[in-house]
Amino acid sequence: MSADTASSYSSRQDAFDPLLQPELFEGVRSRRIFAFFIDAFVIALLTMGAAVLVFILGIFTLGLGFILYAILPAGVALLYAAFTLGGPAAATIGMRAMGLEMRLWYGSKPYPLLAAVHLLLFWFSISLLTPFVLLVSLFSDRKRLLHDLILGTVVINSEYHRVYVRDHPTGG
Repeated sequence: MSADTASSYSSRQDAFDPLLQPELFEGVRSRRIFAFFIDAFVIALLTMGAAVLVFILGIFTLGLGFILYAILPAGVALLYAAFTLGGPAAATIGMRAMGLEMRLWYGSKPYPLLAAVHLLLFWFSISLLTPFVLLVSLFSDRKRLLHDLILGTVVINSEYHRVYVRDHPTGG
């Protein structure tokens, strides 16, 4: 690690303190569950649209394109997460509808690769700990899930964050 990287890393601090700003985390857990269902519906619609395109591609490639059906749902979900969660809004469509956004522990927005890895860790954790994946959030002061803790991400109330950043431009 170079000196520049080490100094910038050591100067970063937790941007979201649940004791100083409890409004950032109010209702996050329940709204996150509803956002998941909205996103699942959107991904299903996108997958159906992509399935039509793969069908047409399969006809033009004399059946070779039909192999894409094996990875279609996972591929659509990964691209959806990478471009929405890793995009400028730092939130999927479901998260935006529920007033949530994702940030890194020091306040920065996630980038597309981190968003895709976040989704992969979510799939891995939910396949191992299916109903218990939400229990981790009961013991976390920032209501984070296991994959959030591993990657250093936090889901916050976006409206309160916007108001706080507007009122305190250097502190948020």
